[in-house]
Amino acid sequence: MSTPNSPSHWSGVLNSALDAVGNTPLVRLDRIAKNEGLKCNLLGKAEFFSVGGSVKDRIAKRMVEHAEKTGVLIPGQSVVIEPTSGNTGIGLALACAIKGYKCIITLPAKMSLEKEVLLKALGAEVVRTPTEAAHDAPESLIGVAETLRDKIPGGVILDQYSNPQNPLAHYFSTYGEIAYALETSDLPRKDIALLVAGAGTGGTISGLARAIRDAEKEKADGHKAFILAADPEGSILGGGDVGQYQVEGIGYDFFPDVLDRAPELIDAWIKSNDKEAFAATKRLIKEEGLCVGGSSGTALASTLKWLRSEAGRKIAEDPEANVVVMLPDGVRNYMSKPWFLESEEESSELHNTIRSIIGRDLNDAYNTKSKGSSGLNTNGAPNGIH
Repeated sequence: MSTPNSPSHWSGVLNSALDAVGNTPLVRLDRIAKNEGLKCNLLGKAEFFSVGGSVKDRIAKRMVEHAEKTGVLIPGQSVVIEPTSGNTGIGLALACAIKGYKCIITLPAKMSLEKEVLLKALGAEVVRTPTEAAHDAPESLIGVAETLRDKIPGGVILDQYSNPQNPLAHYFSTYGEIAYALETSDLPRKDIALLVAGAGTGGTISGLARAIRDAEKEKADGHKAFILAADPEGSILGGGDVGQYQVEGIGYDFFPDVLDRAPELIDAWIKSNDKEAFAATKRLIKEEGLCVGGSSGTALASTLKWLRSEAGRKIAEDPEANVVVMLPDGVRNYMSKPWFLESEEESSELHNTIRSIIGRDLNDAYNTKSKGSSGLNTNGAPNGIH
């Protein structure tokens, strides 16, 4: 593990889209920090800037390339099959499209239509599975994937839940990008005071935690980052009972092998619910202009909750403390979901001003609410417009 010694961005012409995986920006979240009364430097690692739109691009690329090197994947023969909540599937489908592999994704029913549509656009076959099925049930996303692997010639499950290349992708790339961004910034300190990441397979938090701890040993300056794992209510990873929740891509009803729960790596776990997560997601979009998905809201909500606590107060009040929050994906995958489509209860003052000037609702182009249907033809457009 080492930090990069060159700018974390592309130069020249890329050989393929796979060369655009990662290299995502670390962005100041100053407006949210100010509104929360935080003095620390609140920073978001915006993974939706990666070519496939999420943090899972990193593990997909690394798992495929390692499988090719070790002979697990054979061009022209292998069929990549993967159980996923969507983002790993998108990363794998992208890699398979470029490398010429057939790809099958098993996807729980609750996952968004946008994920399914994008997977199909990349050439993958998508098999939906019951959301409520236990991980070890034959009808679950894992069970169906295993059945397909056993029945389809050349079928291979790269298995993000147990594949060591998952956390290694973050150990070798994600941490290095964060460290380089801090080292080359104008921030007074260059270390991480608090790192917050959601846990699904656990690859992101485990890989980052190991990299941070190894870097601390190398520096031997006594500094120790606090590493906080964010988990949705309804997941057992951070404690509690199994339940249903709407946030996608994090939390599970079992403990994946790649999740390292060692106390020397992860200092604490924190839970948040759907309401908190989606409210925080909308804040990131509206206040910071970062078009993130729901699991980013989980990470931010968990961060703010911890910084407001007695345990987090010292970091919250330290103007030199750097708080890094992993923002796993973008809102592209969730724009049809009810939580995203829900409008604010009260219209803004500007909204009401515009409405009073034009004399109708802003989205009512033909003023149908005041005129009824008398001014429309059978196609729903005013007479004379076709």
